[in-house]
Amino acid sequence: MRPFQMRRLLAVLVAMTLLAAACAEDDGEAAAADCEAGQTDGDLNLYNWAEYIDPDLVDAFAAEYGVEMTVDVYDSNEAMQPIISAGNSGYDLIVPSDYMVAILIAGEDIQLLNKDAIPNLSNISPDFSDLVYDPAGDYSVPYQWGTTGLAVDTAVVGTDFPRSWSIVFDASFADQFAGQISLLNDPRETLGAALKYLGYSLNTTDEGELEEAKQLVSEARGRVAAFDTDQADELLTTGETAIAHGYSGDMFTQFLETDDPSQYVYFVPEEGGTRWIDNMAIPHDAPNPCTAHTFINWILDAENGAALSNYNYYSTPNAAALDGLEQELLDFVADPAVIPGGVGSLEEIQDTGDFEINYTDAFIEAVG
Repeated sequence: MRPFQMRRLLAVLVAMTLLAAACAEDDGEAAAADCEAGQTDGDLNLYNWAEYIDPDLVDAFAAEYGVEMTVDVYDSNEAMQPIISAGNSGYDLIVPSDYMVAILIAGEDIQLLNKDAIPNLSNISPDFSDLVYDPAGDYSVPYQWGTTGLAVDTAVVGTDFPRSWSIVFDASFADQFAGQISLLNDPRETLGAALKYLGYSLNTTDEGELEEAKQLVSEARGRVAAFDTDQADELLTTGETAIAHGYSGDMFTQFLETDDPSQYVYFVPEEGGTRWIDNMAIPHDAPNPCTAHTFINWILDAENGAALSNYNYYSTPNAAALDGLEQELLDFVADPAVIPGGVGSLEEIQDTGDFEINYTDAFIEAVG
């Protein structure tokens, strides 16, 4: 699924970053926060994706530990990263995606975790160990995972449509739904979708391939109602769009809130798409790092982990939480029709190093 060269490059980058952090710690310049399990050192300011945590869980944590908990939201990793990198953000905990964790580690923007303060790390499934972006799990803890694909309103599009990115990128099909299509406001996801349609890796560092993807997105712009991440699911179910690019859990949760959930279909196109892992990490200058450690441990509890997935309908890396998941969620995750190209068609977005700016620039040019 992943280009060997890119995986090797990223592994070397992360290894160098970890070595540098270890050397700094030896010099007394950097160390994990001196926290104990269950310790708090102030209120908790969480910077998270929209609609990604049950407000009841927020209230429950605040009540149990006698702190205030606030949640601010962002709509892309690229919107969050400069705020954290600049410092003095005031946030104690963030939820970056896989490739962004590697970027934050390289920039020394997130701190080493004190694993002794997170005993529930033992609940994480072995499937989520030795992750390429943080091999030893020294800086991040998996939060949720899922896929990025397309959702369709069959009352408008019908049921006889290709399970392909062509429904947004091939004018011969997509033009009939001009003004009824939304794409994510995210450089890596939307250009990645175009790259997969073209048969390329969504982690390409080939300028020619990226240029082709940029042209596809640019050509699609005229039939796109919105480049929107926060409301893609709602735009679909309110009838403002008929085809929506979005995240698995967002879409399925929104379907369940309609009078007829069977009217809507979510799938990762047969050419493939993104499998992502979102993670919890603590900014390097978090005001209250011990409270952040305590929240990480708390959300990794079996009951709280299940409640998290039962709210946002994303898959959990928390093995202890699996028995508490609702059957509807389990059925959705296990449905082979969701990934018609098979799991081998999925890729995880990786940090492409200096090439990242090419994605950002290409996206701005395509949608501008």
